[in-house]
Amino acid sequence: MDSIERGALKLVWCIALSLIAISLVDLGLSLAVSAMPGEHKPVALLTLLLKFVPAALGIALLVKARAIAAWISEKLED
Repeated sequence: MDSIERGALKLVWCIALSLIAISLVDLGLSLAVSAMPGEHKPVALLTLLLKFVPAALGIALLVKARAIAAWISEKLED
């Protein structure tokens, strides 16, 4: 694995993990707000599913990371 492909792989990992982290933090904050005492709001299932979409994309990126990194490094070499 050459340096361009290794750098592309690190970039893909960083983007995927960022998507997962941001999505999980947003999801956790939404659940925490809905569980706050006082003004109790019901948990909207559609909202939670939409907030999980970036995490699912991040997981898909992690699964296909090597192929995406190879594609990026090929584009950079041209």
